[in-house]
Parts: sequence; C-alpha cells; structure tokens
Amino acid sequence: MPPGPLPSQPLSGDSDAFRCEVVREEAGAARVRIGGALDIAAVPVLEATVGELREAGVQHVILDLSELDFMDSTGLRCILERDAEARQDGVSLSLVAGPPAVQRVFELTGTAARLPFIAG
Repeated sequence: MPPGPLPSQPLSGDSDAFRCEVVREEAGAARVRIGGALDIAAVPVLEATVGELREAGVQHVILDLSELDFMDSTGLRCILERDAEARQDGVSLSLVAGPPAVQRVFELTGTAARLPFIAG
C-alpha cells in the first residue's frame, strides 16, 4: 500500500453518509478516518477496509472516530469484533475518540475502558 491518503468511500451523497479514508502512517501502520454515521449500512465498508489493510500486512490500525456523527449498536459491535480479531492475530488496533455522542455509546455499554483509546 503506498504512503498517503487513499480515496474516501462514501456510501451516498448526503452529509450523514459514511465516509472512510485510509491514510498510511508509518511502516506497518495505517489510520482509518471514518465520518458520518457508522450504522448497519456502513459496517460492511469498515469491515472490508480493515480486512484489506490486514491482508496488506498492516500491523497497526488506528480507527479515527473523531469525525463520526452517529454510531449505533451495529457500529459498536463492528469495532468490538475488529478489536477481537486484531488481538487474536497479533495486530495492534487503537481508537481515536469520537465526539461526545459517539463516546456515550462506549460509556453506556461499559466498553470504553476495555478498548485501546489513544490521543488523536
């Protein structure tokens, strides 16, 4: 995978559409900047993106939630599953916190302390 940003993958033209952009960070690391709504319609895009990074040999994936407007339980489940897969396969996964409405989902479900959040 070449360094720098890869094209975003919008699901539709509206402002709440899910956006997913991969930025190569350093050797073996990539940041996935996601924005809009992480819901049942967007989960397959995020799953595929993270899967492609892992297949490309990326050893550290950073999920940047700072531009998310909304996340439902399917989005939370997707993140928890990506975290579990990473742990199982020896890949490092970190998250950059989202805005208060998104972080509230983690807090209400008791998963905020369990996930590896880092500074943006």
